[in-house]
Amino acid sequence: MGGFSDYWENKILDHIFGKGSYTPPTIYVGLSTADPTDDGSGLAEPSGNGYARTQTSASDWNAASNGSLDNVSDITFAQATGSWGTITHFALFNAATAGNMLAHGVLSQSKTIGNSDTARFQAGDLDISLG
Repeated sequence: MGGFSDYWENKILDHIFGKGSYTPPTIYVGLSTADPTDDGSGLAEPSGNGYARTQTSASDWNAASNGSLDNVSDITFAQATGSWGTITHFALFNAATAGNMLAHGVLSQSKTIGNSDTARFQAGDLDISLG
């Protein structure tokens, strides 16, 4: 299960308490071979070999219930053209590259992605929580 990053927690709190405006971003799902941590300093996304974050839209996510939500349909990455390493974590971002990390979490099972593999979160498998 994933939780919000420091960046996103601050943006939402500022918005709720009238300290700033907030527009929901397009959310991109990324992968990491290390724990990104709440401040994003540990992020280790694969580089090259066909890796790219996957764009989602509001319709790709179930409505929140009890402080959490998950993906309504599969979230599928492009086929790897080489090794991406052993993926241990995921992260959500507000941009296809760079940008701000919004949330992150650990995978229930690490997965080594090699040439011709396709990384995928099946429907309901990518959980994000406020708790």
